[in-house]
Amino acid sequence: MTPLKTKLIILTLLLQQISSFNPSVSIFTARLQRTTSLFNEPPPPSTVAPDINTLELDIPKTLPSDVGFDYVPLATMLSTGQLAEADQFTRDALISLAGSKEKGRNFVYFTEVKNIPSTDLATMERLWQKFSGGKFGYAVQSEIWKKSGGNFEKFCTRIGWTTKDGEVERKLKWFGASEFIYDVNKAKPGHLPLTSALRGTALLKELMNHRVWADDEWKKEP
Repeated sequence: MTPLKTKLIILTLLLQQISSFNPSVSIFTARLQRTTSLFNEPPPPSTVAPDINTLELDIPKTLPSDVGFDYVPLATMLSTGQLAEADQFTRDALISLAGSKEKGRNFVYFTEVKNIPSTDLATMERLWQKFSGGKFGYAVQSEIWKKSGGNFEKFCTRIGWTTKDGEVERKLKWFGASEFIYDVNKAKPGHLPLTSALRGTALLKELMNHRVWADDEWKKEP
């Protein structure tokens, strides 16, 4: 019992005795009793708003790279739903991993795909699949590519890289206002990541047939 509560109780008892002689004091006594009763009620539950800075992203602790590439940004983008940014990061990573960037180019030649370490492709693939529920990734595309018989047109239709303008089927627009779908719930399996076919389909074909997809070793977490 706190000192303040003790004093209020004593004062209430004294006033009760006085009020028996002076009725006007009774009103004050009743008010004081209500004040004292507040000390007996449990404190209201406290509601603490969650601190967004304390939220932990489900990012794997180990993200292997044969060349020391940092995949934490990619993991962060994917885990927070920034699919357009993750898509761009992935293409930029391929340019660096293939050695194209060192040669002053911002695109990968199909002949350079073999230079991309399997370890790095596997790391990116696990991240894409982890945060898309197995819906996006090069391995996903590779399976669809095989089922399409390596036919680029069939492949594009199956992964949603085409649309119809009336009766005419066409490829989605990439430049300007992109028509691609950066939503895991709306896009078809294999829709992301994107690979440019402006210079032909050889680059895509090499990515789909990269040695890393020859078995399921890439699925193993480090």
